[in-house]
Amino acid sequence: MDGGPIWDPRVTANIHAAGAVLWRRSSADSGVIEIAVVHRPKYQDWSLPKGKLDPGETPVLAAVREVREETGLDCRLGRYLGHVTYPVPGHRKLKRVDYWAAEVAGGEFAANSEVDLLNWYPLDRVMDQLSYPMDRQVVRAFTRLPADTGSLLLVRHSKAGRRDRFNGPDDERPLERAGQHQAQALVPNLLAFGASEIYSAPPSRCVQTVMPLAQKLGADIVLEPLFSENGYAAAPDAAHKRVRELVSDRSVPVLCSQGKVIPDLLGWWAQRDGITLPSARNRKGSVWVLSFAAGKLVAADHLDRSLSGAVVKS
Repeated sequence: MDGGPIWDPRVTANIHAAGAVLWRRSSADSGVIEIAVVHRPKYQDWSLPKGKLDPGETPVLAAVREVREETGLDCRLGRYLGHVTYPVPGHRKLKRVDYWAAEVAGGEFAANSEVDLLNWYPLDRVMDQLSYPMDRQVVRAFTRLPADTGSLLLVRHSKAGRRDRFNGPDDERPLERAGQHQAQALVPNLLAFGASEIYSAPPSRCVQTVMPLAQKLGADIVLEPLFSENGYAAAPDAAHKRVRELVSDRSVPVLCSQGKVIPDLLGWWAQRDGITLPSARNRKGSVWVLSFAAGKLVAADHLDRSLSGAVVKS
């Protein structure tokens, strides 16, 4: 592949950044997808919007922030497109940049200290406008699937207190303090993907995991007994039917479930729709970003519970 290593887990970076393939439908022809390319006068180049993570920031949040700072536009993240790793000129350092597909959700471009121009190009012209082979590689990843995919965010509940230290029924076992922090940290990261509806298995630790998001959205949490461990084990076919009903092109549902449900549910879905799942530990507080086209699962990306650099692509 041109442009150096891409998506290579053997290369360790010490500078982390994030960006997006920012897209919209053409105002002249809604069937035409256009990609944003920005001009940076400091480097005299044309590139995809991107930038370094702030301290403590996740790549997900950095991608949204950098799009807003460089273009003035708000966006909704979709599929993970992989990452590029490359040496920084003049330094003995490597930079990793994670990229997402991102649909414009509002705002207006205004020239700023980093970017003085933004141009929109259709897919058949955008490659010639980019200065770097690695940016073209990321755009190729974007074009492998439809631009306009729907999302479902599948969350494993955050850390709860130990079962042997809780005297009540297990379904009432609450989040521990670390789990409460995880639940709060999930909120902006889920909102970056446009989270708008909330569903949860009934155990308290599942409901408490999505409660901060529900409070932020002013939304109800719909209980889904089929996605508890007991409910799923008793009726997996009914659970499969129900989860397909949650997929929508009008909203982005969040579904919080449990550790013995998620791997089997994903394995069934991946086999049904013919995709290969990435290897992932599926730890408490982690998220699967599932992408759909015409009701079919086309990508599954895993955000580790820290939501830091550990993004795994299908």
